[in-house]
Amino acid sequence: MSVPSAPLAEMPTDWTRALAIVAHPDDLEYGASAAVAAWTDDGRSCAYLLASFGEAGIDALSPNEAAPLREAEQRASAAAVGVTSVEFLGHIDGVIEYGLPLRREFAAAIRRHRPELVLTLNHHDTWPGGGYWNTPDHRAVGRAALDAVADAGNRWIFPDLVEDDLPPWNGVRYVAVAGSPYPTHAVDAGAGFERAVRSLLCHRTYIAALTEEEPETYCRTFLTGTMTAVAERFGGRPGVAFELLRR
Repeated sequence: MSVPSAPLAEMPTDWTRALAIVAHPDDLEYGASAAVAAWTDDGRSCAYLLASFGEAGIDALSPNEAAPLREAEQRASAAAVGVTSVEFLGHIDGVIEYGLPLRREFAAAIRRHRPELVLTLNHHDTWPGGGYWNTPDHRAVGRAALDAVADAGNRWIFPDLVEDDLPPWNGVRYVAVAGSPYPTHAVDAGAGFERAVRSLLCHRTYIAALTEEEPETYCRTFLTGTMTAVAERFGGRPGVAFELLRR
C-alpha cells in the first residue's frame, strides 16, 4: 500500500470524552500528547489505559526495578497534559498477546469510561517512512483496541461484563490511530507543543537509556521534527497526525 500524500483534514471536535489505549509508557508522548493537551485545554476529558508498565524497555534495569519508575514517569507525563486517570493492566512487556482476554479488558474499559473517541497507537506492520518494523506489542494492542470498540457495543460479546454492571457502550464515534503510516487527519500542535515537550521529558529514565543527548534537547528536537513533517500536508501548520476511523 502506498503512503498517501493528500492534505490532512482537521480532526473532528464533536466529542467530549476520549480513552487512550496503548501498550507502554511513552507511547503517547512521542507526539500524540500535544493533541491531548489541546483537547484538555478545550474542556475535553481523556483517560489513559496502558497494557504494560514498559518494564522490559531499559536494558540496564531489571523489570522489577524499571516497572515502578516507568509507572511514576507515566503518571507525571499524563499530568503534564491535563490527564488525571491513568490505569495499568499489568501485561508482561514485550510479549503482550492479541486475543480474547485482551479484547475483553479493553472492552470493559471502554464500557467503564464511555468515550466518544478512542485513541491508540499504530497497529500496522511498519512505521511511517517504511522499512521500520513495528513491535509485536504495538500491533497486538492496537488491533485489540480496534476490535474492542465493536465488542464494547455488543451485549452478546463478553456477556459477563453486563453482570459486572458494565452495559454495552455504542457511543464511540471515532478511533484515532497515532503514528500510523496512513494518516488522514491532524491536530494543530502549536498550543500543546511546550506541554508535549514537558510530557515526554517526564520519561527521563527511559530517555537516558535511549540517548546520550541532553534530555530536553532530545525531546524538543524529536517533537519539532515530527510535527514539522506533518505541516507539509496540514497547511504549513505543525501538527499531530492521526489515521481516523469512523464508526
